[in-house]
Formats: sequence, structure tokens, C-alpha cells
Amino acid sequence: MTMVETPERRQLRELTRAFVTREVLPHLDDWERAGEVPRSLHATAAKIGLLGVGFGESVGGSGGDLLDSIIVTEEIIRSGGSSGLVAALFTHGIALPHILAACGVPSDSASGPQHLIDRYVRPTLAGTTIGALAVTEPDGGSDVAGIRTRARRDGDHYVVNGSKTYITSGIRADFVTTAVSTGNGLTLLVIDKGTPGFTVGRRLEKLGWHCSDTAELSFVDVRVPVANRVGEEHTGFLAIMQHFAAERLSLATQAYATAQRCVELATRWCRDRSTFGRPLASRQLVRHRLAEMHTRAEAARAYVHVVATRVAAGEPVVTEVAMAKNVAVAACAEVVDAALQLHGGFGYLRDAEVERHYRDARILGIGGGTTEIMNEIIAKGMGL
Repeated sequence: MTMVETPERRQLRELTRAFVTREVLPHLDDWERAGEVPRSLHATAAKIGLLGVGFGESVGGSGGDLLDSIIVTEEIIRSGGSSGLVAALFTHGIALPHILAACGVPSDSASGPQHLIDRYVRPTLAGTTIGALAVTEPDGGSDVAGIRTRARRDGDHYVVNGSKTYITSGIRADFVTTAVSTGNGLTLLVIDKGTPGFTVGRRLEKLGWHCSDTAELSFVDVRVPVANRVGEEHTGFLAIMQHFAAERLSLATQAYATAQRCVELATRWCRDRSTFGRPLASRQLVRHRLAEMHTRAEAARAYVHVVATRVAAGEPVVTEVAMAKNVAVAACAEVVDAALQLHGGFGYLRDAEVERHYRDARILGIGGGTTEIMNEIIAKGMGL
């Protein structure tokens, strides 16, 4: 199975490219320096229907599925945006699905506990609020089962104590879907910013993804209404695992799309740049290097599309998702390095778009489960 390119999806690509050209490119460098994207960008993306792609109209989204979300991610980066922009603008892609699934639906119905949908999902998809997902802890890394942030039941509330780190959009988020230990398992709670005892710590400075704010979070005797529980108690671990596929495929998409963009940038540079009286592209060594880069990027894209199509069809392809992420990340790492090298000294300057992609690409083999974790999943899929 491969991704079907329908007229609607071609229009979605055109809409995304126009959005990036008009609303992003004139400001992206400023956002990189500021360390975040403005809240107004969420509202603008929502108004034209981009923010809600992949979420049903009945819950405030724009419709479409995982494959449509992949198209938006791909086009944002290939139009000159960045994976950091995707992380900042579409954090709700990891903050909301757990809520919708726990309401007894995927993302195409409004049945279930309406207060969670009405209070968190609809305003986020409308671009008026921002949500984040808080799982990772300072000493936990990828060990989801070892979460130490605890929630103790006290009547109609949970009392939460603990800390989280590396939280994407944690500075700007109005609420955080938070994984906590409830004794016999993990539970997800939606915690509002401003709740007494909930502190947003320092802004974390990073190698890349500069326009995507990242924070440490602290919870000291934070009282969270039981009504803000996502699903039943002790179902959080399974919920997190079930939604890893979409997150990992998004990162895989960011990886191959970054590689494709860097191939385009390097090709353009090598056609325009001359050394010793000849364009770089006239040299066989350079042409062959570009051909290899193009092949790696296109092969990764093709495989990610195949796996994403299977996931969208409901197939349990955990191993294949892990392989898709690793294939795309490896292709991206090789291509962005080669692209920067071909740009020479200019590629090392902040003025060069390829420099930003070089920095941003490094997180893709870490986020959503490291390359090593993916290899362990693959090995288990092989029966090892």
C-alpha cells in the first residue's frame, strides 16, 4: 500500500506552502532568536484549517487522517520551514489524542465526556489555547514505566508531586497532559497552568529547534480534579504506547522532509556556485554525491509512506514504525551533513538555511524514542 495523492491532498500541499511562504518565512529567523513562535500563529493556522488537520470536524478539527497530517509536516519543511516549527506549532498532535481516545473515540467523534473535549480539545484546535504532553522526567529518559511523578487520590482530587523535563511547548502551554504514577500503574491527568503548586521552570536552551520552547515543570502538592483524569486509572502506560506510532511517524516525516529540503538547497547551491571557473555541479564527484543524497531521501520517504499507510489502515506495525523512524533519521543525518559540506564555509553561518536544518536534525534520533530504543523494538519484532 502506498499513500494516495488525491486532488484534496494536492490542495492541502498548496495551502501549506502558501501558509509557510506568507506567514512563516518572513519571521522564522526572529522566532529562532526569540526561542518561540507567537501564539497568533496558532490562530492563523487554525483559521485556514491547517491546525486541525487529522482531527474530526465534530471536535473542532478540519478532518483528514494521519496521512494528511504527514502531508502538512512534509510541506512545511520542504517549503522552507523547519522541524522545530512543526514541533512548536503542532504540539497538540501529542497532547490531544490521548484525551480523545479516552473519551471513547479516535479523533472523529464528539461522544464521551464533553467537558474534556470542550475545555481542552476545541479551543486548542481553534488556536486559542496551547497544550503540551509531559512524560519525560529528569532521571527517567525513555523509561516510561519508571515514572516517579506521583498522584495520590484525595476525595474529588488527585494531589500531584514530581517533575518533568524536556517538555515541548512547556513555556507557552495552557495545559499539560501529564503522566503520573497512581500506585499500581500510570494515569494521565490534564493539569492547567496556574494551578497552585504547578511551576513552569526555566526555558531550556538547546542545540536545535530554537523556535520551539522547551521547559522543566514542577508539581508540589498540585490538586487536580478527578474530572481531569484521561480515561480510567492505571491506563496511562497503554495510552502512551498506543500513540507512539503517530509521534514516531511524524518525526520520521520531519527527518526525510528535512533531507529532501537539504538536497534541494545543496543542488541549487552547486548549480550557482563556481570554483576554478566551473560550477560545482559540473564535477562528477559533486553530481554523484547529490545523486546519493537524493536517493537516500526519496527511499526514506517511500518507506515512511508505506508504513504510515498501514498504520492509518489500523494495522499493528510497531516494528515497522520503529524501522521507518530509524531509516528516515539515518538518511537525514547523512544528507544534512553532506549538504552543509557542499555549502562550504557559507553552510556554517547562521545565514544559511542548511545550518538550521543541520542543528534541528540531531533531535530526531532522540525524540519519540531513541534510535537505540527503536533497535530494541526491531530486535524484539525479529524474535530476538
